Amino acid sequence: MSSVNTAIQLITREQAAGSAAASTCSPALARGPWDYDLAEALAGKPAYGPGASAADVAPASTPRQGQLPEEYKRASDAELDARIRAAKATLGDRAVVLGHFYQRDEVIQYADFVGDSFQLANAALTRPDAEAIIFCGVHFMAETADILSRPDQAVILPNLAAGCSMADMADIDSVTECWEQLGELFGTEPDADGRVPVIPVTYMNSSAALKGFCGENGGIVCTSSNASTVLEWAFERGQRVLFFPDQHLGRNTAKAMGVPLEQMPLWNPRKDLGGNAEQTLIDSRVILWHGFCSVHKRFNVGQIEKARAEFPGVQVIVHPECPMEVVDAADSAGSTDFIKKAIAAATEPSTFAVGTEINMVNRLAAEYPQHTIFCLDPVICPCSTMYRIHPGYLAWVLEALVRGEVVNRITVADDVAGPAKVALERMLAARP
Repeated sequence: MSSVNTAIQLITREQAAGSAAASTCSPALARGPWDYDLAEALAGKPAYGPGASAADVAPASTPRQGQLPEEYKRASDAELDARIRAAKATLGDRAVVLGHFYQRDEVIQYADFVGDSFQLANAALTRPDAEAIIFCGVHFMAETADILSRPDQAVILPNLAAGCSMADMADIDSVTECWEQLGELFGTEPDADGRVPVIPVTYMNSSAALKGFCGENGGIVCTSSNASTVLEWAFERGQRVLFFPDQHLGRNTAKAMGVPLEQMPLWNPRKDLGGNAEQTLIDSRVILWHGFCSVHKRFNVGQIEKARAEFPGVQVIVHPECPMEVVDAADSAGSTDFIKKAIAAATEPSTFAVGTEINMVNRLAAEYPQHTIFCLDPVICPCSTMYRIHPGYLAWVLEALVRGEVVNRITVADDVAGPAKVALERMLAARP
């Protein structure tokens, strides 16, 4: 199968000619990400770029990428391929390239490891000789890698504008304000079983500052694959949980554990007490932050019904960042690793409709041609921020390393990294 980028280029040309059979959410996806870098510089404010998060508002603190040198913009695919491979060969074990499942194929082909954010952060630890870790993902992932890596290792994000709109929906100031309001309401005294009033739990898809907040306040980090285990850990220690930033992962996980929906109020950081009555919060078990993933928010029950009508016997697998009604209508829900393993385990030719980012779905379809695998969303709409990574940026950071220069280094201050690592270590210790 062709890559998502190739499909987008074709669709854009066909749309211009009035003959497109497929569709993409933005023709701007066909342009180089450096066009968005320039547009942001001219507008004086950051943006996530075209794709699933295009409508999300990027905070002023969102990192911005400076202009990529012209030689990398003008280079052909073949030229970039030759330069990337030559630089990697020169660097050898001194550099390791990590590629997230959601990266475009044109970048993934150069990755030494492919996986989800935490798998990749741990994969880097298996390369102790690496002086540089090039993380082809988004900002919070590079931060986690920096927290877990040695101080002498440089973690590099090829495009600084590759952020995460979900992670940006919960910032340290808003969460701290929420925590203070909850403290005034609940107090700090533990109950008869020694459980404190509330335990903070942050999803891996959050800033290092929020991971540090959890580390300092008795909390923990979770991933989409161990969220239920982490919630069990939290319930053993707290009467209730403050879960951020993704409401859907929190709701879907807690619901599967038997927590009633009426005990899962939503906290809107723009309102006093999150927009809730005091008694609602007192009666709660899980307080959900008003955050979401714009990629997984695109999936709906109508898409599942259409897949079942067109492909009788189809297996519908979705990510738990999808809305609750989508998870309920699917056959199964799980992390990116869960989805990959579920398809790999199928022994007979099967049909799978998958609710997660299109680059991963497209790659699975190519990897398992004996199956029929397609994305639930018929519109090609990749993760806006993952799509900011392009081979041109990868060539730039690698060739800089060959010259002895480190560009786009991501560093987490010690006063944040220390407590953040505590929260991550709690997560690692909380095993099923």
